[in-house]
Amino acid sequence: MVKDVPLGEITLRKYEKPYDTQKREIVRKICLSLGLLQPGDSRDIIVDILLVLEEARKQKAPLSSFEIRDKVDALRKQNSLDAKGLAESNIRRQLKRLRDAMLVEKFENKYRMSEFSSIHEIFTTKIEKFLVPQIIERIKEYLIKLDTAQ
Repeated sequence: MVKDVPLGEITLRKYEKPYDTQKREIVRKICLSLGLLQPGDSRDIIVDILLVLEEARKQKAPLSSFEIRDKVDALRKQNSLDAKGLAESNIRRQLKRLRDAMLVEKFENKYRMSEFSSIHEIFTTKIEKFLVPQIIERIKEYLIKLDTAQ
């Protein structure tokens, strides 16, 4: 049996404009908008991981998964959030998701925002200009093929 495995995929969602919003809520909306978090999902550790990496980016400081876990733990305590999801295996799994989304890279066994770029710059160069056009072009190939299929 042939299994349909996508070569690439992306989920994009549109939310209201970010008016007077706290930083964590902005990162949460970014995760929701990029499909890294599902609407209504209470397991939002990926938000804090991305927030920690964004803060480390400003100091150009790559972090190990253990450092990320410790900083996420402190951040969640500071915001009175549940400490679920802090297992090392889950932190690494969430980092892999961020790497697969091209937002984060692993360099010398440490993690950082891709080339210490801003999330805006990463989105523009890697997702908007690279990934999305390729996906749209492939969809068009299938649409054209449908027109000529017998």
